[in-house]
Amino acid sequence: MKLERINQLNTLFQNVTNEAEEIEFWYARDIQVLLGYSRWQNFEKVLEKAKIACKNSDSSVLDHFADVSKMVELGSGTNRKVDDIMLSRYACYLIAQNGDPRKEIIAFAQTYFALQTRKQENLEERVNLMERMKSRKKLREAETELSRLIYARGVDSMGFGRIRSKGDPIFSI
Repeated sequence: MKLERINQLNTLFQNVTNEAEEIEFWYARDIQVLLGYSRWQNFEKVLEKAKIACKNSDSSVLDHFADVSKMVELGSGTNRKVDDIMLSRYACYLIAQNGDPRKEIIAFAQTYFALQTRKQENLEERVNLMERMKSRKKLREAETELSRLIYARGVDSMGFGRIRSKGDPIFSI
């Protein structure tokens, strides 16, 4: 696939991404159109396969496939309420995996959602690492302050060791 086409498809997928309360999601009807399914009934078969895969992986289907209703504008300019599904990134990934990979757009979607999932995992790992580093720094500062206070009170190294071991279950036996 040429880089220009990849960029074009990437933009299409980015344009249908939604966010509510800092949670990223997609509407199934938008994904249906992107993946080249002209009829909802045909796309529902792929949705059902994806839901089965979700359930069989011990994930909550309701966490990844949330039924909703929304108003859509018809060609005549009137609005009509239609059923839709809010999809997590994982749900989109499962849908892509259960589509026909011979279709260029589905092959792209498989890669797109796999890469987006990995990017999110990396971001979460980085945030967790930063939190751990922040906690370690705070602990180091607290221990330094504790040591300073203990030695300021005239406690020697042996006394310091006893004080430190009192809170440690290994040494308090």
